[in-house]
Amino acid sequence: MIRQVSIVPTILSNNKKEYRLQAERINVFTRRVQIDVTDGIFAPTETLDVTNIWWPKNWEADLHLMAAYPSQHLDTILKLAPSLCILHAEASEDLMPTFAALKEKGIKTGVALLQSTFPGNVKQYIDAADHVLIFAGQLGVQGAPADLMQMEKIPLIRNMKPEVEIGWDGGANMSNIRALAHADLDVINVGSALSTVENPAEVYQELVAEIDKNGVVL
Repeated sequence: MIRQVSIVPTILSNNKKEYRLQAERINVFTRRVQIDVTDGIFAPTETLDVTNIWWPKNWEADLHLMAAYPSQHLDTILKLAPSLCILHAEASEDLMPTFAALKEKGIKTGVALLQSTFPGNVKQYIDAADHVLIFAGQLGVQGAPADLMQMEKIPLIRNMKPEVEIGWDGGANMSNIRALAHADLDVINVGSALSTVENPAEVYQELVAEIDKNGVVL
């Protein structure tokens, strides 16, 4: 029996008009959304700055901050008050003080691992986090193919901290969603498979139906 898996749409945009359009389209069919923000340093592309993002009050917002120095954005994050804030293990500073400041305000903490990062090398962050995000795509870009070899990290993380929520970000679509769902994940973030289609609500329901199927998954 597979775990209960949540499909979470993602928003990634570099202009306010497109951001609002994506938010309105997603708001029709879900309440949990991951918002991707880059600083143009940690990731080669730059999205809307964290000071320019927002979300409806009824959302459970996961803020995925791809930044070299996340502590520089701490005041803004605390004002936004996301449900979860995900920072990268590969940031250029120690994440523990920022994690502590977020937890003090009741914000759950997450750590994202790039493809080259071995979970055992960042155990202190995994131990401190509520969520571990396995990043399997391309920073700051939607539509990159999924690196499915990253699934090998799932049992390593699960053995390290059985109760932690594990998410997947990168290349999830109809062709691989069932395999991912059967791989002991809790959350599968979906970007271009929803943002580039005419009817994202319909595709979202198709994805949900796909992960409930039994039988061959690869």
